[in-house]
Amino acid sequence: MIGVQNVTKYYGRICALDRISFEVKSGEIVGLLGPNGSGKTTLMRILTGFFPATEGVVQVAGLDVATSSLEVRSRIGYLPENVVLYPDMSVQAFLNFCALVKIDGVLQRRSNVERVLNECALEDMARRQIGTLSKGYRQRVGLAQALLGQPKVLILDEPTVGLDPNQQIDMRKLIKRLGGQSTILLSSHMLHEVELTCERVVIIDEGHIIAKETTERLRDRVQGTANVLVRASGPGKDILAALHALNEVSQVTQQDGSEQENTVFTVHSSNRDIAREIAQIVIRNGWDLHELRPITLDLEALFVRLTGEEEEQQEAA
Repeated sequence: MIGVQNVTKYYGRICALDRISFEVKSGEIVGLLGPNGSGKTTLMRILTGFFPATEGVVQVAGLDVATSSLEVRSRIGYLPENVVLYPDMSVQAFLNFCALVKIDGVLQRRSNVERVLNECALEDMARRQIGTLSKGYRQRVGLAQALLGQPKVLILDEPTVGLDPNQQIDMRKLIKRLGGQSTILLSSHMLHEVELTCERVVIIDEGHIIAKETTERLRDRVQGTANVLVRASGPGKDILAALHALNEVSQVTQQDGSEQENTVFTVHSSNRDIAREIAQIVIRNGWDLHELRPITLDLEALFVRLTGEEEEQQEAA
């Protein structure tokens, strides 16, 4: 549905994007992750036909953005980071205006406005002036205008920026409901949010893609080891020694403050199936196993690790 092939963008002598390539399949929700200044917004503006790439090819719904810009725009719903709204207009009047620009036919426009008001939970705000709305509701209005015309592709640039935690939760739920109906590319620098919303991620830093995978596979790739939390009852020193003795275990640490009747350990191993062996050794020795679960990197730690690897590779070259 979205194809980006070797896209490069220069602003004068500054390279904002350097040979970016990835694709988003129909119905997917994909997160475009990166810090501010990484090139996310530049890429999204190229995808929406706001300005052209210096080099490379971008396709949306099988159409080349450079040669079929108007047709591509008719298939895209776009929520920019700073959505332009008219504060003196009511929500309904604003959406009616946007529908007039996007959709042919009075009945089609009316039904579309009613639909997006419902989908974005804006029915009670329809007659309110936009300037009186909270930041969360203004974001909903911005998303509602993007949904007019039932676009095949949604491009959402930092959709939860500036929202409070409850508003962020509401926006994430709304975006997840839209998955499957539309193909969604969502940019953010808030990694935890994308982990909760998206099926797959593309991580970009200083105009380069440094990873593109599911979050689970990215964690496996970066961690390289199995980190397991073990909570068991029994002699702490004996459990510690038994865990150390397992094959391919590199480190075992005991949590400070753990008591003999409820001892907590963290096991680091290159063996991806180490949890099974841990369960067997604890049960074999007659100790009680209360908890056994993997410990994974959160996306924040993952991003730090990936950008560090990228810097090391550049220095080595």
